[in-house]
Amino acid sequence: MIASPLARRLRGAGLEWHPASGDFFRIDGPEFAGDETFTVSDMTVEPHEFDTGTILGFNGTTEWALDSVALEQALWMPREDQLRQALGTAFSRLEALGDGRWRVALRDGAERQEFDADDPETAYAGALLAELDAASRG
Repeated sequence: MIASPLARRLRGAGLEWHPASGDFFRIDGPEFAGDETFTVSDMTVEPHEFDTGTILGFNGTTEWALDSVALEQALWMPREDQLRQALGTAFSRLEALGDGRWRVALRDGAERQEFDADDPETAYAGALLAELDAASRG
């Protein structure tokens, strides 16, 4: 799982989240300083759409005195497959470097970019940040 600061950078760069069953998230606020990770599930945490926005409802959760949280307070922790899908056709390949590190290669015409990290998710996230940054610059 990527680190929370990296997830915040992805959100700030424009990566949108449309909650679906199986998605991971953390509550992003000073009152939730830990790294407690929640999973969107039809059984316990379910997204509810309202005119005012999306709320993540905690259904039948007894260990928390928490009924719901606004989507803006939730920090999506995208999985490896979600990060790869967000890269779309820019993604070229993922390779193990042999020293416990991973590389994601992107293709952009004749130019190739590579992003190395200690795990595949972080390598994908670095590549996606570069793509989102390039897209924002036009």
